[in-house]
Amino acid sequence: MSSIVLLDGGMGQELIRRAGEPPTPLWSTHVLKEHPDLVQGLHEDFIRAGARVITLATYTATPERLSRAGEAGSLEQLHRRALERAQQAVAACGEDVAIAGCLPPLVASYRPDQSPAGEAALASYRRMVTAGEGVDLWLCEAMASLDEMRAAATAASETGLPVWVAVTLDDARPERLRSQEPLADAVALAEALGVQALLLNCSRPETIEASLDELTRFSGVTGAYPNGFTSVEALAPGGTVSGLEARLDLDPEAFTHTATRWIEQGIEIIGGCCEVGPSHIARLATALGERGHALARPAALPRKRDGETR
Repeated sequence: MSSIVLLDGGMGQELIRRAGEPPTPLWSTHVLKEHPDLVQGLHEDFIRAGARVITLATYTATPERLSRAGEAGSLEQLHRRALERAQQAVAACGEDVAIAGCLPPLVASYRPDQSPAGEAALASYRRMVTAGEGVDLWLCEAMASLDEMRAAATAASETGLPVWVAVTLDDARPERLRSQEPLADAVALAEALGVQALLLNCSRPETIEASLDELTRFSGVTGAYPNGFTSVEALAPGGTVSGLEARLDLDPEAFTHTATRWIEQGIEIIGGCCEVGPSHIARLATALGERGHALARPAALPRKRDGETR
């Protein structure tokens, strides 16, 4: 059977539960400052569940978001702390795990109309990749437009590390990004940028499933990691996830059933986003082992299949 790279799940929602505090607009930043042991502990739980890639807890630590909160000067410190905690988690677990640097939307999730464009966006992402020096790969995640995708992947590519791009889709129109640009255009841009992997993330499982045929036209490695929200429409720029609801039909068993079906369709990188916790990843890891799949580190995946489409 094939080698599968198993990602972690969503950090933010699980850390809200563990911290026992209401979320803030800079939630990952707050937790890194006030509860770094919780961050490391959750990384460890995902690794012990079977994840072979963990992503830094820096989703809100962008120049734009920190500036909005009057904390612009803390970016480098936050990224260093996040990397240290991830590295300590890997060492504590003794597993061969890759650490992904996180390049998220600069201003707000799902709202590409709020993001800076062109050189301004590129400058911010370049600052983030410099601050995150020491990671094994870059994950440009929840990219909601071609502009976000282009700026983040360009800055990441300049480091010489593998670059993965994850785009988020309109749940009402699965063939389109949140910007309403076609997913087909994102596939073409990923080819032009030469990224190693193209993924779908932070969208409903049903949305991702409806888009797999288009995704697998990409000639590199493909992946997916869905969220577990009923809807993200209530999330406003600068707001929190407190107004969002978790769906009740995506328990570990249902999540695993969906994920293994995607693997049968050719997906090679799999994990979870918001509302997907260590128990989901552990159940999926067990199911993959039962099906004869090897849990691989990213280095085990081919960098590119020249001229091949699936």
